[in-house]
Amino acid sequence: VLYTASNPKIEKDIMAAFRKAHPDITAKAVNMSTGPITERAIAEKANPQADVIWMINNIALEQLKDAGALEPYEPKGTKIDDAFKEEDGFWNGHNATIMAMAINTKLLKEKKLPMPTDWVDLVKPVYKGQITIAAATKSGTGLSILSTMHDVFGWNFIDNLHQNIFQYNSSGSAAARQVGGGETIIGLSYDTAILHQVQAVPGVEMVIGRMSPNVIEGAGLLAGAPNPAQGKVFLDWLFSEAGMKVFAPHVGIGAQAGYGNVDLSKVHMWKRRRPLDANDFKRQWASKFEK
Repeated sequence: VLYTASNPKIEKDIMAAFRKAHPDITAKAVNMSTGPITERAIAEKANPQADVIWMINNIALEQLKDAGALEPYEPKGTKIDDAFKEEDGFWNGHNATIMAMAINTKLLKEKKLPMPTDWVDLVKPVYKGQITIAAATKSGTGLSILSTMHDVFGWNFIDNLHQNIFQYNSSGSAAARQVGGGETIIGLSYDTAILHQVQAVPGVEMVIGRMSPNVIEGAGLLAGAPNPAQGKVFLDWLFSEAGMKVFAPHVGIGAQAGYGNVDLSKVHMWKRRRPLDANDFKRQWASKFEK
Protein backbone atom coordinates (compact mmCIF):
# COMPACT_ATOMS: atom_id res chain seq x y z
CA VAL A 1 0.00 0.00 0.00
CA LEU A 2 1.36 3.37 -1.08
CA TYR A 3 0.47 6.78 0.36
CA THR A 4 1.00 9.61 -2.11
CA ALA A 5 0.23 13.29 -2.63
CA SER A 6 0.87 12.96 -6.35
CA ASN A 7 -1.41 14.51 -8.92
CA PRO A 8 -3.68 11.94 -10.61
CA LYS A 9 -1.76 11.82 -13.90
CA ILE A 10 1.62 11.10 -12.27
CA GLU A 11 0.02 8.52 -9.97
CA LYS A 12 -1.66 6.78 -12.91
CA ASP A 13 1.56 6.60 -14.97
CA ILE A 14 3.82 5.56 -12.08
CA MET A 15 1.43 2.89 -10.83
CA ALA A 16 0.81 1.47 -14.31
CA ALA A 17 4.54 1.27 -15.06
CA PHE A 18 5.33 -0.34 -11.71
CA ARG A 19 2.56 -2.93 -12.07
CA LYS A 20 3.83 -3.78 -15.54
CA ALA A 21 7.38 -4.18 -14.23
CA HIS A 22 6.26 -6.20 -11.17
CA PRO A 23 2.98 -7.98 -11.95
CA ASP A 24 3.56 -10.29 -8.98
CA ILE A 25 2.97 -7.41 -6.53
CA THR A 26 -0.53 -6.09 -5.88
CA ALA A 27 -0.03 -2.35 -5.39
CA LYS A 28 -2.70 0.05 -4.14
CA ALA A 29 -2.27 3.84 -3.96
CA VAL A 30 -4.07 6.08 -1.46
CA ASN A 31 -3.96 9.68 -2.70
CA MET A 32 -4.50 12.74 -0.50
CA SER A 33 -2.95 16.19 -0.15
CA THR A 34 0.40 16.40 1.61
CA GLY A 35 -0.85 17.68 4.97
CA PRO A 36 -3.60 15.12 5.57
CA ILE A 37 -1.58 12.16 4.28
CA THR A 38 1.41 13.09 6.45
CA GLU A 39 -0.82 13.42 9.50
CA ARG A 40 -2.41 10.07 8.69
CA ALA A 41 0.95 8.28 8.41
CA ILE A 42 2.08 9.76 11.74
CA ALA A 43 -1.21 8.88 13.45
CA GLU A 44 -0.89 5.27 12.23
CA LYS A 45 2.76 4.77 13.18
CA ALA A 46 1.89 2.43 16.06
CA ASN A 47 -0.07 0.29 13.59
CA PRO A 48 1.02 1.20 10.04
CA GLN A 49 -1.54 0.71 7.28
CA ALA A 50 0.83 1.48 4.39
CA ASP A 51 4.32 0.53 3.31
CA VAL A 52 5.69 3.48 1.34
CA ILE A 53 5.00 7.19 1.14
CA TRP A 54 5.99 9.01 -2.06
CA MET A 55 5.57 12.30 -3.93
CA ILE A 56 5.48 14.36 -0.75
CA ASN A 57 7.78 17.29 -0.08
CA ASN A 58 10.90 17.42 2.06
CA ILE A 59 9.13 19.46 4.76
CA ALA A 60 6.62 16.64 5.27
CA LEU A 61 9.32 13.97 4.95
CA GLU A 62 11.29 15.63 7.74
CA GLN A 63 8.12 15.71 9.87
CA LEU A 64 7.70 11.97 9.29
CA LYS A 65 11.35 11.33 10.13
CA ASP A 66 11.17 13.39 13.35
CA ALA A 67 7.95 11.60 14.36
CA GLY A 68 9.59 8.18 13.93
CA ALA A 69 7.26 7.21 11.09
CA LEU A 70 10.07 6.40 8.60
CA GLU A 71 12.88 3.90 8.68
CA PRO A 72 16.12 4.20 6.69
CA TYR A 73 16.37 2.47 3.34
CA GLU A 74 18.79 3.12 0.48
CA PRO A 75 17.29 2.09 -2.87
CA LYS A 76 19.50 -0.29 -4.82
CA GLY A 77 21.23 0.78 -8.02
CA THR A 78 20.08 4.39 -7.94
CA LYS A 79 21.90 7.07 -9.94
CA ILE A 80 20.21 10.10 -8.40
CA ASP A 81 22.27 13.15 -7.54
CA ASP A 82 23.63 13.32 -3.97
CA ALA A 83 21.69 16.56 -3.41
CA PHE A 84 18.50 14.47 -3.42
CA LYS A 85 19.68 12.03 -0.73
CA GLU A 86 18.69 12.60 2.91
CA GLU A 87 21.86 12.44 5.01
CA ASP A 88 20.62 9.69 7.33
CA GLY A 89 18.98 7.63 4.59
CA PHE A 90 15.39 8.01 5.82
CA TRP A 91 14.17 9.28 2.45
CA ASN A 92 15.33 10.17 -1.05
CA GLY A 93 14.12 12.86 -3.43
CA HIS A 94 12.88 11.89 -6.88
CA ASN A 95 12.42 15.45 -8.16
CA ALA A 96 12.64 19.11 -7.23
CA THR A 97 9.67 21.36 -7.71
CA ILE A 98 9.68 25.11 -8.05
CA MET A 99 6.70 27.29 -7.30
CA ALA A 100 5.56 29.82 -9.87
CA MET A 101 2.62 31.85 -11.15
CA ALA A 102 0.08 30.63 -13.69
CA ILE A 103 -1.28 33.61 -15.62
CA ASN A 104 -4.36 33.71 -17.84
CA THR A 105 -3.13 36.39 -20.26
CA LYS A 106 -6.48 36.60 -22.07
CA LEU A 107 -8.30 37.61 -18.88
CA LEU A 108 -5.39 39.82 -17.88
CA LYS A 109 -5.78 41.83 -21.09
CA GLU A 110 -9.58 41.94 -20.80
CA LYS A 111 -9.29 43.49 -17.34
CA LYS A 112 -6.39 45.71 -18.50
CA LEU A 113 -4.11 44.52 -15.72
CA PRO A 114 -0.29 44.58 -15.83
CA MET A 115 1.64 41.31 -16.26
CA PRO A 116 3.26 40.33 -12.94
CA THR A 117 6.96 39.56 -13.24
CA ASP A 118 7.94 39.27 -9.59
CA TRP A 119 6.37 37.88 -6.42
CA VAL A 120 6.29 41.38 -4.93
CA ASP A 121 3.90 42.44 -7.73
CA LEU A 122 1.22 40.20 -6.24
CA VAL A 123 0.49 42.55 -3.34
CA LYS A 124 -0.48 45.43 -5.64
CA PRO A 125 -4.11 46.50 -5.09
CA VAL A 126 -4.92 46.04 -8.82
CA TYR A 127 -4.90 42.26 -8.27
CA LYS A 128 -7.53 42.29 -5.52
CA GLY A 129 -9.70 39.17 -5.83
CA GLN A 130 -7.66 37.80 -8.74
CA ILE A 131 -5.30 35.31 -7.04
CA THR A 132 -5.80 31.73 -5.88
CA ILE A 133 -3.42 29.55 -3.85
CA ALA A 134 -3.63 26.42 -1.72
CA ALA A 135 -4.04 26.87 2.04
CA ALA A 136 -0.87 26.43 4.07
CA THR A 137 -2.74 24.07 6.39
CA LYS A 138 -4.04 21.79 3.66
CA SER A 139 -1.35 21.57 1.00
CA GLY A 140 2.41 21.21 0.78
CA THR A 141 2.37 23.62 -2.16
CA GLY A 142 0.59 26.30 -0.15
CA LEU A 143 2.88 25.71 2.81
CA SER A 144 5.98 25.96 0.64
CA ILE A 145 4.95 29.19 -1.09
CA LEU A 146 3.60 30.97 1.97
CA SER A 147 6.41 29.92 4.32
CA THR A 148 8.96 31.05 1.73
CA MET A 149 7.17 34.40 1.46
CA HIS A 150 7.44 34.63 5.24
CA ASP A 151 11.14 33.75 5.13
CA VAL A 152 11.81 36.40 2.49
CA PHE A 153 9.40 39.20 3.41
CA GLY A 154 7.73 38.47 6.78
CA TRP A 155 4.10 38.33 7.92
CA ASN A 156 3.28 41.82 6.65
CA PHE A 157 3.78 40.68 3.05
CA ILE A 158 1.51 37.66 3.56
CA ASP A 159 -1.15 39.92 5.08
CA ASN A 160 -0.96 42.19 2.03
CA LEU A 161 -1.15 39.17 -0.29
CA HIS A 162 -4.19 37.94 1.65
CA GLN A 163 -6.04 41.12 0.66
CA ASN A 164 -5.82 39.99 -2.99
CA ILE A 165 -6.76 36.32 -2.54
CA PHE A 166 -9.96 35.13 -4.20
CA GLN A 167 -9.82 31.62 -2.73
CA TYR A 168 -7.63 29.29 -0.66
CA ASN A 169 -7.76 25.72 -1.99
CA SER A 170 -7.11 22.31 -0.45
CA SER A 171 -5.08 21.09 -3.46
CA GLY A 172 -1.77 22.47 -4.69
CA SER A 173 -2.69 22.09 -8.36
CA ALA A 174 -6.17 23.62 -8.08
CA ALA A 175 -4.96 27.20 -8.55
CA ALA A 176 -3.35 26.29 -11.89
CA ARG A 177 -6.51 24.53 -13.04
CA GLN A 178 -8.62 27.54 -12.08
CA VAL A 179 -6.43 29.76 -14.26
CA GLY A 180 -6.74 27.30 -17.13
CA GLY A 181 -10.50 27.23 -16.70
CA GLY A 182 -10.78 31.01 -16.63
CA GLU A 183 -11.98 31.19 -13.01
CA THR A 184 -9.11 33.43 -11.90
CA ILE A 185 -6.32 35.38 -13.56
CA ILE A 186 -3.40 34.37 -11.32
CA GLY A 187 -2.82 30.99 -9.69
CA LEU A 188 0.13 30.27 -7.42
CA SER A 189 1.07 26.63 -7.86
CA TYR A 190 3.90 24.23 -8.70
CA ASP A 191 5.74 23.97 -12.00
CA THR A 192 4.27 20.78 -13.48
CA ALA A 193 0.67 21.72 -12.63
CA ILE A 194 1.20 25.05 -14.37
CA LEU A 195 2.97 23.48 -17.35
CA HIS A 196 0.00 21.14 -17.86
CA GLN A 197 -2.23 24.20 -18.24
CA VAL A 198 0.29 26.01 -20.45
CA GLN A 199 0.32 23.01 -22.80
CA ALA A 200 -3.45 22.53 -22.77
CA VAL A 201 -4.89 26.05 -22.74
CA PRO A 202 -3.90 28.81 -25.19
CA GLY A 203 -3.06 32.04 -23.37
CA VAL A 204 -1.88 30.49 -20.10
CA GLU A 205 1.71 31.38 -19.26
CA MET A 206 4.10 30.48 -16.43
CA VAL A 207 5.95 33.28 -14.66
CA ILE A 208 8.84 32.07 -12.51
CA GLY A 209 9.62 35.41 -10.87
CA ARG A 210 12.96 36.66 -9.61
CA MET A 211 13.34 33.96 -6.99
CA SER A 212 11.89 30.48 -6.80
CA PRO A 213 10.26 28.94 -3.73
CA ASN A 214 11.06 25.26 -4.03
CA VAL A 215 10.80 21.84 -2.46
CA ILE A 216 12.30 18.43 -3.01
CA GLU A 217 9.67 15.74 -3.35
CA GLY A 218 10.55 12.21 -2.43
CA ALA A 219 9.74 8.85 -0.95
CA GLY A 220 10.55 6.66 2.02
CA LEU A 221 9.76 3.36 3.70
CA LEU A 222 7.25 3.62 6.54
CA ALA A 223 8.53 2.23 9.83
CA GLY A 224 6.93 -1.09 10.74
CA ALA A 225 5.45 -1.45 7.26
CA PRO A 226 3.27 -4.57 6.93
CA ASN A 227 4.88 -5.44 3.57
CA PRO A 228 8.45 -4.09 3.79
CA ALA A 229 9.93 -6.42 1.15
CA GLN A 230 7.44 -5.26 -1.48
CA GLY A 231 7.86 -1.67 -0.33
CA LYS A 232 11.60 -1.90 -0.94
CA VAL A 233 10.98 -3.33 -4.41
CA PHE A 234 8.83 -0.29 -5.18
CA LEU A 235 11.50 2.13 -3.93
CA ASP A 236 14.21 0.30 -5.91
CA TRP A 237 12.10 0.65 -9.05
CA LEU A 238 11.03 4.25 -8.35
CA PHE A 239 14.64 5.48 -8.12
CA SER A 240 15.91 3.34 -11.00
CA GLU A 241 16.41 4.51 -14.58
CA ALA A 242 12.99 3.05 -15.41
CA GLY A 243 11.27 5.03 -12.66
CA MET A 244 13.03 8.26 -13.58
CA LYS A 245 11.91 7.87 -17.22
CA VAL A 246 8.28 7.67 -16.13
CA PHE A 247 8.72 10.77 -13.95
CA ALA A 248 10.49 12.77 -16.67
CA PRO A 249 7.47 14.14 -18.59
CA HIS A 250 5.81 15.29 -15.38
CA VAL A 251 8.49 16.94 -13.25
CA GLY A 252 10.28 20.25 -13.31
CA ILE A 253 13.72 19.08 -12.17
CA GLY A 254 14.53 15.36 -12.04
CA ALA A 255 16.77 13.80 -9.38
CA GLN A 256 18.78 12.16 -12.14
CA ALA A 257 20.49 14.35 -14.72
CA GLY A 258 18.61 14.75 -17.98
CA TYR A 259 15.08 14.34 -16.61
CA GLY A 260 12.88 17.43 -16.30
CA ASN A 261 10.99 20.23 -18.05
CA VAL A 262 12.16 23.49 -16.47
CA ASP A 263 14.86 25.71 -17.97
CA LEU A 264 17.29 25.91 -15.05
CA SER A 265 18.87 29.09 -16.42
CA LYS A 266 15.66 30.93 -15.46
CA VAL A 267 15.43 29.47 -11.96
CA HIS A 268 16.77 31.19 -8.86
CA MET A 269 16.29 28.61 -6.13
CA TRP A 270 15.59 30.21 -2.76
CA LYS A 271 17.51 28.73 0.17
CA ARG A 272 15.80 29.33 3.48
CA ARG A 273 17.53 31.77 5.78
CA ARG A 274 15.68 30.54 8.86
CA PRO A 275 14.69 27.03 10.03
CA LEU A 276 11.06 26.17 9.37
CA ASP A 277 8.83 24.72 12.07
CA ALA A 278 6.03 23.64 9.75
CA ASN A 279 3.45 22.99 12.46
CA ASP A 280 4.10 26.30 14.16
CA PHE A 281 3.88 28.17 10.86
CA LYS A 282 0.59 26.47 9.98
CA ARG A 283 -0.86 27.34 13.39
CA GLN A 284 0.14 30.98 13.03
CA TRP A 285 -1.09 31.21 9.44
CA ALA A 286 -4.43 29.62 10.34
CA SER A 287 -4.96 31.98 13.28
CA LYS A 288 -4.43 34.96 10.99
CA PHE A 289 -6.08 33.97 7.71
CA GLU A 290 -8.18 30.81 7.91
CA LYS A 291 -11.91 31.35 8.38
